[in-house]
Amino acid sequence: MVAIIHYMRTAAPLPLPLFRSDSQARILSAVFLSDEPLSVHNLSQRTDIPYSTTHREVGKLLAAGLLSQRRVGNTRLITPNVDSPFFTPLRELLERAFGPEPLLRDRLSELPGVVFAAIYGSWAERAAGVEGDAPHDIDVLVVGEPDAKDVYRVCRDIGTRLDRQVNPTILSESEWQRQTPFLKQVRKGPLVTLIGAAGYGLVR
Repeated sequence: MVAIIHYMRTAAPLPLPLFRSDSQARILSAVFLSDEPLSVHNLSQRTDIPYSTTHREVGKLLAAGLLSQRRVGNTRLITPNVDSPFFTPLRELLERAFGPEPLLRDRLSELPGVVFAAIYGSWAERAAGVEGDAPHDIDVLVVGEPDAKDVYRVCRDIGTRLDRQVNPTILSESEWQRQTPFLKQVRKGPLVTLIGAAGYGLVR
């Protein structure tokens, strides 16, 4: 049975156990790694964190000077506080520790032919709260009929940005249904879904 990650923990996040809680780390990551301002509602949806928790955490991070806000009508748009002395080092930490998920999701979603994509292996295990050594690379499963050159280019670019190797495995939809030893192992461990429905095409 595959564990699908929903990020509802309150303990310190294992990918980088420096933050007060998983919610705080994921909200900071979503804001700092986004190319556009996000409303509190957007943040709640992107992080899969309840709105009330997101609202509370954003208030604390605004008070700490790590985030900024501006109002458009009744909507508060949240951005990183670029004037904070912690902006640059915090962005680098968040990108290295939590960047694989949003960066891969954004880039792979631009590629035609991708039906499902997920991170598996040691990085997914740490994100799921499974204790172990820090992952040295990131394993990505891509299902569909994308241009392989585009997938490898995306993974190479993100790997360079994160200073960590990103290893793609590209499968057709029929290949993903097979019961090979490799796929059985992938299905046994946690999957961090990037594109498509969580649990897509899983053979029980």
